Amino acid sequence: MSLISKNKISFIDGTIEAPTRTSSLFPAWQRANMLVVSWMLKAVSPSIAQSIICMDNAFDIWNDLKDRFSQGDMIRISDLQEMISSFKQGELSVTNYFTELKILWDELDLLRPLPACSYAFKCTCSALGNVAKYKGPPPLGLCHSFLTLPTQRNTLKYPSP
Repeated sequence: MSLISKNKISFIDGTIEAPTRTSSLFPAWQRANMLVVSWMLKAVSPSIAQSIICMDNAFDIWNDLKDRFSQGDMIRISDLQEMISSFKQGELSVTNYFTELKILWDELDLLRPLPACSYAFKCTCSALGNVAKYKGPPPLGLCHSFLTLPTQRNTLKYPSP
């Protein structure tokens, strides 16, 4: 958030490129870039900071970290899938049950995101959005008393007008 509020996100996404060292813009770019680099060094653990401390370009640091940490952690993905499939409501309220389940689903989505369209003409239908909706499995750990509600609702007889 502070990158956006301080108008520095362009140093991370590469939209502001480094001017040549002889350019009159270089000193201002260098000051702003080093500010972003210092924020990045403070935002990571000391051991990770040691691996990027010699880099002096925020865009390069960002790409290095992205390449290093954007790989899906297959063990964590497997653990999350197991946790989701075995998650039970137990004593949790329905609201808390679905909140905890959503946290697990969101973490799984971060590790296993849907692919983005790379074509010049982007898809205009909602197919990818529909895939995202149905990607997660139905909640299996909900108490049995709540699982019968849709069935009961469908069997209610309403008087005809």
